[in-house]
Amino acid sequence: MPDRITRRQFLQKAGGAAAAAAVVQPIFLSQNVFGANDRIVMGLIGCGGQGVANMSFFLGNPDVEFAAVCDVDKERAAQTADGAGEKVTAYSDFRELLERKDIDAVIVATPDHWHALPTILACEAGKDVYVEKPLAASIAEGRAMVNAARRYERVVQGGTQQRSGAHFQRAAEIVRSGLLGKVSLCRTWYVGNELPDGIGNPPDCNPPPEIDYDMWLGPAPKRPYNPNRCHYTFRFFWDYAGGKMTDWGTHLIDIIHFGMGADAPLAVSASGGKYVVPDNRETPDTMEVIYDYPGFTLTYSYRGGNGRFVDNHEYGMQFHGANGTLFVDRAGFDVMPEKDQMAPMSGGISALNQPHVRNFLDCVKSRTRAICDVEILHRSTIPGHLGNIALLTERKIHWDSENERIVNDEEANRLLSKPYRAPWRLPGA
Repeated sequence: MPDRITRRQFLQKAGGAAAAAAVVQPIFLSQNVFGANDRIVMGLIGCGGQGVANMSFFLGNPDVEFAAVCDVDKERAAQTADGAGEKVTAYSDFRELLERKDIDAVIVATPDHWHALPTILACEAGKDVYVEKPLAASIAEGRAMVNAARRYERVVQGGTQQRSGAHFQRAAEIVRSGLLGKVSLCRTWYVGNELPDGIGNPPDCNPPPEIDYDMWLGPAPKRPYNPNRCHYTFRFFWDYAGGKMTDWGTHLIDIIHFGMGADAPLAVSASGGKYVVPDNRETPDTMEVIYDYPGFTLTYSYRGGNGRFVDNHEYGMQFHGANGTLFVDRAGFDVMPEKDQMAPMSGGISALNQPHVRNFLDCVKSRTRAICDVEILHRSTIPGHLGNIALLTERKIHWDSENERIVNDEEANRLLSKPYRAPWRLPGA
């Protein structure tokens, strides 16, 4: 398959919104032929909370075993290996894990700036990949990951597990059915009061002896060690991530894409800043983003300094149609009619993580593309990056999704990628 897939080709292969809802896309990949009862041997790259949680979901399947784990925090790696079984080896350099011929697939659950290289090198090594969201720390990295998956014909599943939830799938079907009427506005939000301290203001210091900090930084710029730059709070620093915009925003916008059969905005504007929470984060604690899509508008709202719910929900996704409004989150969905245009509807909570993991494992065996194939996650991650770019440049940007460029704005286009610190290099860059 070609290294670079255009938006038109993506839509043709996906077959529009109907195929986007399919559990398995019938596109067959090469290598790694498994029988239905064969065991899949896996490795975990990133032993933080999300990585360990993912491992537990995978180990809930009888056809999975783990052979190795990896983390630059040697204590975390050792503890995770001990908890996974006697035959599990702990590494501090993911490249050593990828050299093992007995490993069929890996989980990449590192900080965002470390998603691209392990995924690409795993594909090169002939391994399938389950990679956490957001797909990458930049749009250029995301495209390189898609290209690697296609070049080496690997199954690469994104960790946007909501797509595997039965009630999310039912909600998306309702939107696509036309029951709501013409949907002209979609809303997404995440709110919470992080006062008084947020993530705090710890001083710079020497890294703990168990952490290989230079390896933790990897391709990111050299900075003094600060406790908030590691582990969970890395996501609030521009070197490694994109704040709540790419963190929660990717999950939320993915479901809007899923329901609307959309894959790219036309234009993006944003407002916000670090207004309220007196901590050492760099990313905003308040943000409003407006996306222009063909035929509808999407908004994303984040408040870190005020916890009043939106329509009685801390987070959520809404589709506003001429006949009614559909709200959905991980607890279920509700359809609220406009006057007497339709009957109210609701659906309760459904499992997300186990079906999503099972879909990946089944695709590893069948060599078909997963429900959240890397291309889908790439296109659901892009709006978050564009929201941040619009905020940082302080202007409305227009997106050429066919070429993945911002129209007539070279300053903004420079933010589509992040420079890599030597000796690290993004393959193909």
